[in-house]
Amino acid sequence: MNTILHKKTFEELTTDELYELLRVRSETFVVGQNCVYQDLDYDDKTAIHLWLTVDDKLVAMARLCPAGTHLPEVSIGRVIATERGKGYGKQIMLHAINTAIELLDATCIEIQAQEYAKGFYESVGFKQTSDTYILENIPHINMTWRR
Repeated sequence: MNTILHKKTFEELTTDELYELLRVRSETFVVGQNCVYQDLDYDDKTAIHLWLTVDDKLVAMARLCPAGTHLPEVSIGRVIATERGKGYGKQIMLHAINTAIELLDATCIEIQAQEYAKGFYESVGFKQTSDTYILENIPHINMTWRR
């Protein structure tokens, strides 16, 4: 198995790469969770896009947004692992955290996590910082990682 980390700004993405990232996001969040929402929110244009491929198949992805873009602090979102139980989700989160430190000098990272994934995000160092709230008809919590 050949696992590759891809890391690109919006301008660096090819049209095929952008299409695949958006296709997987739509398949996961809009179709898979039966959640109608505006996924294309302009944050993609300032984000760093990270994804893992195994033998050229996308297995995990995340979007890293600079402070003041999506949330007040540096934030990670649109986190997806297309294959469960193989550690790809944790790998992409750790790459996103390291990229936030290296490229954005992050000392604090915020996420809006789906509540059911709290344990997953805690496993990479995030702590819950809000009560449960509803976002796009799905229970969410705010979580923060600090260096």
